[in-house]
Amino acid sequence: MVITLPEKMSDEKMDMLKALGAEIIRTPTEAAWDSPESHIGVAARLLKEIPNSHILDQYKNVDNPMAHYEGTAEEILWQCDGKLDVLVASAGTGGTISGLARKLKERIPDLTVIGVDPIGSILAQPEELNTPGPSYHVEGIGYDFIPDVLDRSLVDRWVKSSDHTSLNMSRSIIRHEGLLVGGSSGAAMAAALDVAKTLGKGQRVVVVLPDSTRNYMSKFLSDEWMVEHGFAPPAILTDPGTLGSKKASEWWEDRTVVELDLSKPMTISPSMACKDAIEIMRLHGFDQLPVVGAMEGIMGVASLANLTASILAKRVTPEDKVSNVMYTAFCQVPMTTRLAELNRIFKKHAYCLVTSTQRTWFSSSKFEDKTIVAGVCSRIDLLNFVVQSGRGMETKEGHVPKAVVSAPQSPALKAAGGVMHVRESQMPCQEYMWSFMKDAKSPIATPDLNPIEHSEHGRTQMSDVAPPPIPAI
Repeated sequence: MVITLPEKMSDEKMDMLKALGAEIIRTPTEAAWDSPESHIGVAARLLKEIPNSHILDQYKNVDNPMAHYEGTAEEILWQCDGKLDVLVASAGTGGTISGLARKLKERIPDLTVIGVDPIGSILAQPEELNTPGPSYHVEGIGYDFIPDVLDRSLVDRWVKSSDHTSLNMSRSIIRHEGLLVGGSSGAAMAAALDVAKTLGKGQRVVVVLPDSTRNYMSKFLSDEWMVEHGFAPPAILTDPGTLGSKKASEWWEDRTVVELDLSKPMTISPSMACKDAIEIMRLHGFDQLPVVGAMEGIMGVASLANLTASILAKRVTPEDKVSNVMYTAFCQVPMTTRLAELNRIFKKHAYCLVTSTQRTWFSSSKFEDKTIVAGVCSRIDLLNFVVQSGRGMETKEGHVPKAVVSAPQSPALKAAGGVMHVRESQMPCQEYMWSFMKDAKSPIATPDLNPIEHSEHGRTQMSDVAPPPIPAI
C-alpha cells in the first residue's frame, strides 16, 4: 500500500502507517488540491504508473458516509432513546457529518445540524464565512475544495473554528474529562459549548469527537509545541502553578530579548545569487541571513551550511537564486520574549529571528502592519549576555547572583591553608581555571588520595608517603 499525505500530518501517523507496512509519500501542505504536487495529485499519478492499482478515495467513495448512516447514526439513536435536538460535528471529507445528518434527520425531522470548519478552509456556507487565513494546524478537517461525499444541504448552520481555541479545548478535555481526544475533537466541542448556551432546559446536544491523542503526542499535547506555535503563553513552561512547569531560578530568565546586544540586522533579496549570499556571509561573519522580499516581507532564512551543501551536492548552481534553497520554516520571536523562553527555543533551534512590527499609514483611517527583522539571535548571543551581565552585577551583602555560584572549599584547599580567596571562590569556572595557568600554579591535590605532591615551582615529585600495602590473597 502507498499512502500520500501532506507534510503537516503528524509523525505519529506516518510511523504507524510505516509499521503497518505502507510506503509513505509526503507532499507540500501548501499545494492546492488540484496541483500535481498535492497528495491527491500524486495519488492520481501513481494510479496511472502502478499496474492493477486502485485508489480508495475517501473524497468520492460512497461507502464513507454510508458507514455512518448505517452504523454511527444508529448507535447515537439507540444511546439517546431517539431524543436529540442538536448534532455538532466537524467536517473533513464530509463522510461523518453527511452520513449522520441524513439518517438522524430521517428519524428526527426537527434536528439541527451544526458543521464545524476551520478558518482557512472553504467548506462552510454561506461563502462569506470562508475568509482567507493561514494554513491551519488542526488535522483531519477542512479542505480547499468540496469533496463529493460532503452534502452541505444537510447542514443547517456552520461555525468556523480557530487553531488556538480548538487545540486548547482538546487539552482541556484531556485534563478535566480524561478523554484522550485529538485537535478536531476540540474544534467540535468548542462549537458545541457555544451552541449549548442558546438551548432551553431539557434540550439535548450530541457532539462527535472523531480523533484520538495517539496521533498527536509530539504536537498539541506538548507544552513546548503549543508555546512555539503561539497557542499558549510561554508562562506555562515556567509558571509554578502549571503542571510540568519549572519555576524560574536564574537571574536572567525574566529578562527579555531586547536587552541582548544583537548585531544590526542584515537581510538579502530572494533573487540574490547563492554565490553572492555566501560572499556576504563570509565578509561580515554571518552563518545565516534572513531573506526578505519587497512585497512578501520575511520569506525565509538562507543558511551558509545549507547553501554550501546544496552547491557541493549540485542541487543548485552558484548562480541560482537563494529562494531555491532558503529555509521557509524558521523560528520567530518578538522583542518582548523572555530569555527563559529563548533558552528553551535554543534546545531545538540553532537560531531565531527577532521581529518587530512596523505600521505604515496611507491615510488617517488606513494603515498596514508589516513584520520586519530586528535581529538574528543565536545561542552565543544568549551566552554572552549571561556571562557579561553576570560578571558585571554588583554583589550585595548576603546575596550572590545565581549565575555565579560559590562552592565550598575542598579538603585539599583546606590542607593548603585555604589559599583561594573569597573573590576567587565566586569566579566563573573558566576564569578560575585560567588563574592557575597564568600564575604558574597547579591545583592542589588531596594528600590523602594522591601520593604526588607539588613543589613551589609547580612541578611534581614523588612523596615519601608509602603506598598502602597490597592485601594478601
